[in-house]
Amino acid sequence: MKKIVHKLKVKNALGLHARPAATIAKLLQTSKSQVSFSYQKETVNARSIMSILMLAIKKNSLVTVTIEGEDADETLARLIEVFENRFGE
Repeated sequence: MKKIVHKLKVKNALGLHARPAATIAKLLQTSKSQVSFSYQKETVNARSIMSILMLAIKKNSLVTVTIEGEDADETLARLIEVFENRFGE
């Protein structure tokens, strides 16, 4: 089982609010890996929109992403892409 830990920077102006959280949850529906986000000593399941919102991640914050599973590389690549594109905002 492959495990990847990677930091991603939140670049969109409003941080990880409802729409980006929904984008992340939707993206992860097709992933076979377990994905968690860690921010300020809290770690949550990244498939849960409510859990992501509870982290209250602001612009320019670094989120630690932990991905465990057979498609970890592909899942990370897709997450990097949506973070880099500011979730289309």
